[in-house]
Amino acid sequence: MALRGVASRLLSRGPHLRVRHAWGSAAAHTASRPEFDWRDPLVLEEQLKADEILMRDTFRNYCQERLLPRILMANRNEVFHREIVTEMGELGVLGPTIKGYGCAGVSSVAYGLLARELERVDSGYRSVMSVQSSLVMHAIYAYGSEEQRQKYLPRLAKGELLGCFGLTEPNHGSDPSSMETRAHYNPASKSYTLSGTKTWITNSPVADLFVVWARCEDARIRGFLLEKGMRGLSAPKIEGKFSLRASATGMIIMDSVDVPEENILPNVAGLAGPFGCLNNARYGITWGVLGAAEFCLHTARQYTLDRIQFGAPLAKNQLIQKKLADMLTEITLGLQACLRLGRLKDQDRATPEMVSLLKRNNCGKALDIARQARDVLGGNGISDEYHVIRHAMNLEAVNTYEGTHDIHALILGRAITGIQAITAGK
Repeated sequence: MALRGVASRLLSRGPHLRVRHAWGSAAAHTASRPEFDWRDPLVLEEQLKADEILMRDTFRNYCQERLLPRILMANRNEVFHREIVTEMGELGVLGPTIKGYGCAGVSSVAYGLLARELERVDSGYRSVMSVQSSLVMHAIYAYGSEEQRQKYLPRLAKGELLGCFGLTEPNHGSDPSSMETRAHYNPASKSYTLSGTKTWITNSPVADLFVVWARCEDARIRGFLLEKGMRGLSAPKIEGKFSLRASATGMIIMDSVDVPEENILPNVAGLAGPFGCLNNARYGITWGVLGAAEFCLHTARQYTLDRIQFGAPLAKNQLIQKKLADMLTEITLGLQACLRLGRLKDQDRATPEMVSLLKRNNCGKALDIARQARDVLGGNGISDEYHVIRHAMNLEAVNTYEGTHDIHALILGRAITGIQAITAGK
């Protein structure tokens, strides 16, 4: 089944999944003089390939018709719906850039467009897809053995298995090189004993498969595949989040977990492994946050057109129009940058610094847009029924995870100056 037939399978979901073009498609122009379309100011649509548009439009329809109706109560009650992963697996959007193993093998731009549509609904949902696709499946595809790929990737692609990625620790967030999780080799049983704790791990309380990074006795960091039910392995949920409430976040506690030797990822050692995964996930984030920002812009625009104050729509005020113009500008420039990075990625020409630049810029700008939109909506802006406050709270976390805003600034600063500012004395 070529490329797993993703586009055709998306369309085959039935008549209830109609193709839409309302959010970002440029209107057809019949006049010789071009017209400006605020929904697509720099005509992104014409720069996309036909299969990318088809996948995006059909997945958008799924997100709007199947996910958006769930998110209000899921966020309010802090509930993660596990069946969403199975639904996304049926649509073929998990691990979509991987070739073979039941995956679609689509372009990086197509993956970005999917992330944008998903985060237009909720950052928590996009986080689940990012972890499954870019952190778990990519780790196995890029660094695993052929046996590991055959064993896990098809089931992860279908959503039968849900994975998580254990790197961050209670004492080491931005500094994973200081991780305390240890892996001790047992030559008699040809196994490793893992001990340590990971925290702020998306999906961990409901995960079936755990990609965990630990320091071995030779001081090298290596990846291990742990399965739910292993003795000494637990994943308690972190309660009381005010962000990403519709996805499950927890810890990974390893109390002398015995892991078979064949469960080590054999093709990488050192931080290049987890960082390679994070670069893929960060790329998806650069697209995703702009979906959330677009939702906030569209909501603020419609609200100010409908809301009458002092005898006129709020949108008539110069201050409001300036805020909307700022939002539109940042979203438009961000999308063009995402498209360029995606094309470079597919040509194997993208660098980690490029990803850092856009992760930092787009997350920061999306958070600013959500805050501005919340302000524009006045008192209604803090009601979850308008969704904007949820996006604002979610983006606080997205701006922090997978490299904080400031850490990515230091990565760029090192590239500019040649001086490492992150590690003291170097």
